[in-house]
Amino acid sequence: MEYFTLNNGIKMPMAGIGVFMMSPAEAENAVESALKSGVRLIDTANGYMNESGTGRGIKKSGVAREDIFLVTKLWPTVYEKETAIEETLKRLDTDYIDLLFLHQPTDNWREGYRNIEKAYKEGKVKAIGLSNFPEELLQEAIDTMEIKPHMVQVEAHPYFPQTELKQKLAETGMGLMAWYPLGHGDKNLINESVFTELAKKYGKSNAQIILRWHVQSGNVIFPGSKNPDHIRDNFDIFDFRLTEEEMEEIAKINKNIRYYNGTPEMLQQYAKMELGPDL
Repeated sequence: MEYFTLNNGIKMPMAGIGVFMMSPAEAENAVESALKSGVRLIDTANGYMNESGTGRGIKKSGVAREDIFLVTKLWPTVYEKETAIEETLKRLDTDYIDLLFLHQPTDNWREGYRNIEKAYKEGKVKAIGLSNFPEELLQEAIDTMEIKPHMVQVEAHPYFPQTELKQKLAETGMGLMAWYPLGHGDKNLINESVFTELAKKYGKSNAQIILRWHVQSGNVIFPGSKNPDHIRDNFDIFDFRLTEEEMEEIAKINKNIRYYNGTPEMLQQYAKMELGPDL
């Protein structure tokens, strides 16, 4: 495994599993399988409504909690709720969260951030992150919040490598977690000839080449899968290394294409969406 060191000194694995779009039972099984396969980074969220299943999967795996890097996100409707973090801990059945994000940049994000700061000081949260935040709000958090953010989570892949954002993050030592690391499964991206050629060279799949590109680019990745074989394959990217020339070839396919575009109106709707049951 390779690790990214956050700007507060905490190390986190560069690769893990995400449980987006999984039921609590599916998340439970996927997390248990992943941890038994050697994965140590788990990404979930209030909004996925499967934190309870994620917590059960952690317990069933038998892996010690201190060996797991657990990531979750607060949903906008609970940003201002004083008990939101305690309720999140209860669902996950844990005493602390390694990295806690604000999930969306809604109008009340500052109140949510201050709640996370309080939990950080109390040791219930080990690092603070911002998910899907535009650069101007990210800069506001850096400039005005008492505890500077440690990580951002955004869409990133070879068609949209977030080059400018990463230059900004490098100035502050913040890291990047990439969602849609395989371009939302776009076959045009996955089957780019550069990946096909490199897959043959290294005896890997095209997807593994892309995930390896992420890690060497400094991106933390958490591809989701319910299939134990796919989970193992997604994690089997640490026994080879792309050359600088190969990384440069991959950089040439940047199309500045993203697969998700949340409008300001959509983001404000998130602030009103109540969460369903998490059982």
